[in-house]
Amino acid sequence: MPRDLRSFLNLLEQRGQLRKITAEVDPDLEIAEISDRMLRAGGPALLFENVKGASIPVAVNLMGTVERVCWAMDMEDQMELEALGEKLGKLQSPKPPKKISQAIDFGKILFDVVKGRPQKQLFGTAPCQEVVLEGDAVDLNLLPLIRPWPKDAGRVITLGLVITKDPENGIPNVSVYRLQQQSKNTMTVHWLSVRGGARHLRKAKEMDKKLEIAIALGIDPLLIMAAATPIPVDLSEWIFAGLYGGEGVQLTKCKTIDIDVPAQAEMILEGTIDPSEYLPDGPFGDHMGYYGGIEDSPLVRFQCITHRQDPVYLTTFSGRPPKEEAMIAIALNRIYTPILRQQVSEITDFFLPMEALSYKAAIISIKKAYPGQARRAALAFWSALPQFTYTKFVIVVDEGINIRDPRQVVWALSSKVDPVRDVFILPSTPFDSLDFASEKIGLGGRMGIDATTKIPPETEHEWGDVLESDPKTSKLCDSRWAEYGLGDIKLGEVDPNLFGYDI
Repeated sequence: MPRDLRSFLNLLEQRGQLRKITAEVDPDLEIAEISDRMLRAGGPALLFENVKGASIPVAVNLMGTVERVCWAMDMEDQMELEALGEKLGKLQSPKPPKKISQAIDFGKILFDVVKGRPQKQLFGTAPCQEVVLEGDAVDLNLLPLIRPWPKDAGRVITLGLVITKDPENGIPNVSVYRLQQQSKNTMTVHWLSVRGGARHLRKAKEMDKKLEIAIALGIDPLLIMAAATPIPVDLSEWIFAGLYGGEGVQLTKCKTIDIDVPAQAEMILEGTIDPSEYLPDGPFGDHMGYYGGIEDSPLVRFQCITHRQDPVYLTTFSGRPPKEEAMIAIALNRIYTPILRQQVSEITDFFLPMEALSYKAAIISIKKAYPGQARRAALAFWSALPQFTYTKFVIVVDEGINIRDPRQVVWALSSKVDPVRDVFILPSTPFDSLDFASEKIGLGGRMGIDATTKIPPETEHEWGDVLESDPKTSKLCDSRWAEYGLGDIKLGEVDPNLFGYDI
């Protein structure tokens, strides 16, 4: 059975994680407001079947919990994500096998790569091309594009798979960028200058040609995960999706441009960008929790729309966490962990807190063996993977600290850090242009904090022993817990509100 948006919606419905809304709702602000409330409550995915001004239903909040992100990848829990990360890490930095078993394991991974190669379908046979609209029939106003926040500049596509090709070598780039509607058949695309689409456009300009671009809407969430994984492996996003899903992605050629798109998508927009055409884009609410600025962005002119019969539109929106993008980031954190261990050997674990926008602050643990190791680990972290370039704060703790427990991390900061000795700052480094905290847009500082136990010559005095229960007494209490009449109290399940955490 082919993987697509509809099959995932069916899965969510079977598991009681989809709510269908039949009341009429407005795509201007109302859909986002309902969805935001549901996200904060950890509620189910939503399918709005009666959208004002449109005949197309809107699906949102599909990956609003980490559990549902795992389901999108045919997994049941986060630990399976780490196993996937180990597989990708071996592909990234393969080592000569020392044992027959290692050779067999690597052979299985290569076989998975072969299985993950895309499968091609002829034009017109793919579900996404059941209906073809060209010329005057191309009308973006018929789509239920949402406007999430009151001061947003207009209607947007937020979860479209944006596909371009390198004008020189034809290698595709598949990413998720925001697009703002400008007219009946045009939109501006907002991408950072370092992203693949922007590089392709610069090359097209140098070659004095237009850049072809396709937007796939209503796609299998697995493809979103593949497009959101910017790890340095010499494989296309289609191969990544094949590795994630265990089978090759079904692709088909567009009708008017030379680009392959997901055959099972609900809708495809086909267009071109003239490198000389730009229009103001924004402002829009972004993941930092603020409205971004207005920026001249490339103008996309669409000449063709193809779609399924009775398509479904998939969308999301950015903002202060929790949001869907934060849940995706938590899942990606698990995938990155074994890859990061390969890049920086001393790191035992790392965590990107959702409250820190899933990338602004990192907590890493190390098995400390020598003085200065925490600082080295922090510096290595910033250069390990491209997505860590904009991480402002790195806190390094000992491996015994549970980095996902804020109480333990705050204890380590409070009991192991001398700000004069253990805090270091790197000034004037590349910075996120959406981050208003820096004095100069695109340029700012980074802070590393060594919250590990200090060893000579980092300190001139002995460190006190950590308080720990007597092992024999602890074991005795475990065995007699019910005898004490406390069997109804589950150990480890502590209400954070008891300690002043308003959760």
